[in-house]
Amino acid sequence: MATPGAEEDALARYRSPLVSRYASAEMGFNFSERKKFGTWRRLWLYLAQAEKSLGLPITDEQIQEMEANLDNIDFKMAAEEEKKLRHDVMAHVHTFAHCCPKAAAIIHLGATSCYVGDNTDLIVLRDGFNLLLPKLARVISRLADFAEKYADLPTLGFTHYQPAQLTTVGKRCCLWIQDLCMDLQNLERARDDLRFRGVKGTTGTQASFLQLFEGDHSKVEELDRLVTSKAGFKRSYMVTGQTYSRKVDIEVLSVLASLGASIHKICTDIRLLANLKEIEEPFEKDQIGSSAMPYKRNPMRSERCCSLARHLMTLVLDPLQTASVQWFERTLDDSANRRVCLAEAFLTADIILSTLQNISEGLVVYPKVIERRIRQELPFMATENLIMAMVKAGGNRQDCHEKIRVLSQQAAAVVKQEGGDNDFIARVRADTYFSPIHKQLESLLDPSSFTGRAPQQVAKFLKEEVRPVLIPYQSKMGGKIELAL
Repeated sequence: MATPGAEEDALARYRSPLVSRYASAEMGFNFSERKKFGTWRRLWLYLAQAEKSLGLPITDEQIQEMEANLDNIDFKMAAEEEKKLRHDVMAHVHTFAHCCPKAAAIIHLGATSCYVGDNTDLIVLRDGFNLLLPKLARVISRLADFAEKYADLPTLGFTHYQPAQLTTVGKRCCLWIQDLCMDLQNLERARDDLRFRGVKGTTGTQASFLQLFEGDHSKVEELDRLVTSKAGFKRSYMVTGQTYSRKVDIEVLSVLASLGASIHKICTDIRLLANLKEIEEPFEKDQIGSSAMPYKRNPMRSERCCSLARHLMTLVLDPLQTASVQWFERTLDDSANRRVCLAEAFLTADIILSTLQNISEGLVVYPKVIERRIRQELPFMATENLIMAMVKAGGNRQDCHEKIRVLSQQAAAVVKQEGGDNDFIARVRADTYFSPIHKQLESLLDPSSFTGRAPQQVAKFLKEEVRPVLIPYQSKMGGKIELAL
């Protein structure tokens, strides 16, 4: 058997579809080895710079050597070192020291593994939110445009997935938008609540740094502040164990899981509407809906969103359980779990937002189908209006109610038992009892008179609650998205 080449070898191994098939390059890089270990080196640089500024014997030459080799990572050497040492952080300390011989003695000075590990995680989480937020804002913006366009288009409302009072296509879309606006605020809050672990030492007491600075507490506090600032954070957690509290991960994944629930609900609605042939997601010219049934236009994108959203919603269970079993100052059974769940949550959220943006940019509405369905149901919904009109014309409310009850049941039998169209209004027109209102029937059955304040609600909601929250993202609203697969 021939030795496989690099491409064949890659195909012979499992690769997560979250990266290989779906997620954006930007989010993929955010959780990449290069980002991770490049950040480690920057954190070692920040630490050395801050220690030097506070009086430790670290030279400009050592700092410059570290700066020159931030991205000069010998991954092969690091892998060999880790295999030998069974410790990823020390493997990279040695690898960094190898290309920075003058700085080797001061790399990682006073720090514990979680100085680079946890602080890098917090940077990656923050950067992950910064990638997701503009994408979520774009989805909201696209849906807001859609809601505005169809603010006045009457459509049959559903409760319990049974025909209910009319709403409008735009108003229904606003229900989706409202949930996503809540998610936008939650993601912003979760990002802004993130703090840096900072420079805390092995069990969070800063004992090693207090020793380095010969008992000077103010210098230890300033070291923490300087490194936190260099990493782009305004605050660090005042108390930690060896790690930052794993409840932070719960907060992060909770808001992402909530986003997943919102998108699942939206895409479920779209799938149901596609079945009714009222609204469809975009469908490419050469797209195949079914290998067996050429006529089918399956809502593939919405199905993908629902499928991945379910995965996203379940991931919050990992940090919940992890936080509950962190013994005292820390235990290592969090590490392997967090490598998986944190990355997968952001990658999955990234995918479903991109997919929903693509859907929202190409939603197709079929007004004639919507109108036909209204015609089937509206006559029954209009019965109260007919009764009121007859009373105003001098009729007896109870007599009218009985007449309408009989005619509506006859019409319902035609629909349910014979598969025919709803002929209730035809029966009303044919009944001389209703002659006083025959000329009013058209106005009494105007669908727009049954949508209440839906159009006004859409306009007010978009103006006062939606457009304002999008202002910070205005410069990132351009450009449609095409799905790779």
